[in-house]
Amino acid sequence: MPHASIFCRLTSQSMYTFIISSSAVTPMVSGLNGLASLNLTIHLSFRQLLHSRSLWLTFTHMLHSRYRAKEDLRECAVHPEHVRVVNENKLIIDDVMAVDWMSNGASVSPKPGSAMKVTFLKLKGNLVENEKARVLEVIGRIKDQFQAIEQLSLGENFSHEWAKGFTIASIVVLPGQADLEALDSNLEGVNSQEEKAGDSIESVVVVDYLIPPP
Repeated sequence: MPHASIFCRLTSQSMYTFIISSSAVTPMVSGLNGLASLNLTIHLSFRQLLHSRSLWLTFTHMLHSRYRAKEDLRECAVHPEHVRVVNENKLIIDDVMAVDWMSNGASVSPKPGSAMKVTFLKLKGNLVENEKARVLEVIGRIKDQFQAIEQLSLGENFSHEWAKGFTIASIVVLPGQADLEALDSNLEGVNSQEEKAGDSIESVVVVDYLIPPP
């Protein structure tokens, strides 16, 4: 489903990353993945990260969800079943980070087995809007350099309470883990995009994630 100017077809996306204790993980995984049955999401999956490339945010798991509109995201957040699952698992979560953004694309569910590279950017303070737009434009050019990219989701965070100061989120979706490794092997292209926007960026977090099989 492509993006359109009709709001009900736009995609809000949520990214929650967790540091989780070693015990009692299975019920949490089952409970969070079960939220897909609420029919408020285009896509929802929760599992352990493949890789985390941050030295100071050592997250272990991620929940990724996509919505048709912001109203669906808000309804899911306050739904009794969602509240129940969160409350039941508070004790095994050591830290949490949440980023919500309106995607510029990628309004369809990633295919099972797909690989995702998720990047969060914390921009330097006092940037004007045209400087933020430039960062988004520069990061978005990565799709032109890697033909294997199936989806690119890119946007500015609109929920700041749990975002730890990160303001830009992007997701690259690839067919599988092998393509993710090929992308990593071509670091020159990735680094060139970050360097072009480097004057505006304070810090970066990158995580790799595999969409669960059906």
